[in-house]
Amino acid sequence: MKWFVQILFKFLLIASISTSLVFAEERIIIKDLLNLSLEELMNVPIVTIATGAEQSLFKAPAIASVITAEDIKAMGASDLDEVLESVPGLHVSKYSLGYVPIYSIRGLYSDNNAEVLLLINGIPYNKLYVGSQGVYRKGMSLKMVKQIEIIRGPGSALYGADAFSGVINIVTKTGKDINGTEVGAKAGSFDTYEGYVLHGGKWKDNDVAISLEYRTTQGHTEEIEADAQTLFDKIYGTNASYAPGPAELGYKLLDARMDIKRDLWQLRVGYKGRFNYQTGAGNAQALDPNGKYKDERVSADLTYHNPELTKNWDVTAQASFYGTSSKPETNIWFFPPGTYLLGGVYPEGYIGNPSFNERHGRFNLSGFYKGIDNHLIRLGTGYHYGDLYKVGQISNFGVNPETKEPLPPGSPLFNLTDTPYTFIPERAREDWHAYIQDTWSISDNWELTTGLRYDNYSDFGSTTNPRFALVWETTPKLSTKLLYGRAFRAPSFYELSAVNNPVKLGNPDLEPEVINTSELAFDYRMQEDLHFALNVFVYRWEDKVTYMPDESTSTITAQNVGTQDGKGFEFEAKWQATEYLNVQGNYAYLNAKDKDNNHDAGNVPSHQVYLRSDWLFSPHWHLNSRLSWIGKRERLYNDPRDSVDDYTIADLTLHYKVPHDKWQVSLGIRNVFDVDAREPSLGPTSRGLIYLPKDLPLAGRHYFAGVEYRF
Repeated sequence: MKWFVQILFKFLLIASISTSLVFAEERIIIKDLLNLSLEELMNVPIVTIATGAEQSLFKAPAIASVITAEDIKAMGASDLDEVLESVPGLHVSKYSLGYVPIYSIRGLYSDNNAEVLLLINGIPYNKLYVGSQGVYRKGMSLKMVKQIEIIRGPGSALYGADAFSGVINIVTKTGKDINGTEVGAKAGSFDTYEGYVLHGGKWKDNDVAISLEYRTTQGHTEEIEADAQTLFDKIYGTNASYAPGPAELGYKLLDARMDIKRDLWQLRVGYKGRFNYQTGAGNAQALDPNGKYKDERVSADLTYHNPELTKNWDVTAQASFYGTSSKPETNIWFFPPGTYLLGGVYPEGYIGNPSFNERHGRFNLSGFYKGIDNHLIRLGTGYHYGDLYKVGQISNFGVNPETKEPLPPGSPLFNLTDTPYTFIPERAREDWHAYIQDTWSISDNWELTTGLRYDNYSDFGSTTNPRFALVWETTPKLSTKLLYGRAFRAPSFYELSAVNNPVKLGNPDLEPEVINTSELAFDYRMQEDLHFALNVFVYRWEDKVTYMPDESTSTITAQNVGTQDGKGFEFEAKWQATEYLNVQGNYAYLNAKDKDNNHDAGNVPSHQVYLRSDWLFSPHWHLNSRLSWIGKRERLYNDPRDSVDDYTIADLTLHYKVPHDKWQVSLGIRNVFDVDAREPSLGPTSRGLIYLPKDLPLAGRHYFAGVEYRF
């Protein structure tokens, strides 16, 4: 906590002296710096995520946040995780495998982060395999992003499965948004290098946007003191562990995107590739300096939008496809060479090389009808087909497909692909849905939004999810919102179907997880340069999928047995202190309980603080300062380790725009005070010792420098 006090003092000191260092005659030039107007930052953002129609945050029937392209540039952010940490009640944690992010919203936390729905231009991109966001969880590039919209709270009444704790919608740029050509490069600590090119403009009556981004990094080198293999070494007298040693966090990223818009039609295609993608703290919480994955995704969507199909109908039709492929580039060591398991030594390591592919096709038709006075009705229907296919496995454990006997320790690699002994069978899922939403303007100051969505799944049946939102414009400066929503998460294919796993098994009888949430919110724009917002929430998470021990075996199986209750509040403020200084921040409080065990929900902070300032201190210089304090986190039930310590991280980004030119230079320092910050690792299970004794270290102090040029 003393770190928080010290850094807060320095943060406020910087802000307090800023106004004395800026001269009035520089105002016009400063306002133009970085195309970032502090007055514009105080305007009410426009979002579509709440109802599908454009609305101001002030009146939107949801607890929502908006992060603009200008915000992203000011922060100097290269990755989605950096900017999401600024959202009240949202914390970005880490999963041991690959250090992929876990977006915990209001304490709803799971290893695979399946309770958060990720949308790209309104299209879902969660995977069926484990329910996660897949390749987007490792290095989500931002240069092509126009705006990020976030809902905290349920969204299944509009978006269906996995819009559970929240929804993140990434809106990409069009040719009009880019309007020219921009190139840039950045270099930083950990052998990190990146470059990009954006182009947007007109071509034969088409509005065209094209982007290409590349990044390579070795990842930070903070030390993992001990891992699961360390524990096995102590028990069996071996010396196989690579700990103490750094997590393996290197990867290469290649993203390409094209957006073509003409009249009522819009076509978007994209490619995302992750290469030499290392395993972080390991697949089985044992360091693996050898393992590397390759993960690719291709996507395409075609949208027809006619805002005046008839006098009263605004109609949108959309077809989309995306396919993914994930496979090892080298042998993946679940445990390193020399490990002793299952009664013998594995001289080449305990090797498992899983691979799989997914393909998703969607068609959606929706329309807004305004033919009834004071009502805006939205009707929609759609179909989704998802397929997990080409599942492969090459390993030296499991069952010999030739003899049908268990493979003994020290066996050579066997190809289990297209046999009954792979880790998961191939399977598909279909979903038909229909929804209705009514926005009723009861009077000039009262608006009621109600909605209901029905989904019918081919593998676990149907589910119906309602929403209710009453918005009262109490005064021209104050809005009051009363919200209720129900949401569901569809069981992942791994939870339903995992087999031949020495630890975790699937359960084909799983039902969807369910959450009911009520919220009361106030949005107060006290004056043009001062804004406050407060929301209070309470929820119950039922039928939570939890892995339970099986009798007389060493395995655990997925069951609908968990219940979690949560309540808390989120407060945020924005203040344009002077014409040159903008300050904003938020505080979130959470009380989340594991009801089954009368214990803290675990792994999530009860307190979070975020502060940010943007200081334009000369005609061509802009300083962005950020501070994030994450409070102490309790452990999960039955995890005997001490609580996870709190930490405070401060970041600085300095921008310089060359006078009378189109060049811009940026310098950044992350974790300025080199704080030892850690995120929770997996704890001991009820079966075995596969866990990290300590937690996952985040990067220490590191730096970057970047340059951009606009044609």
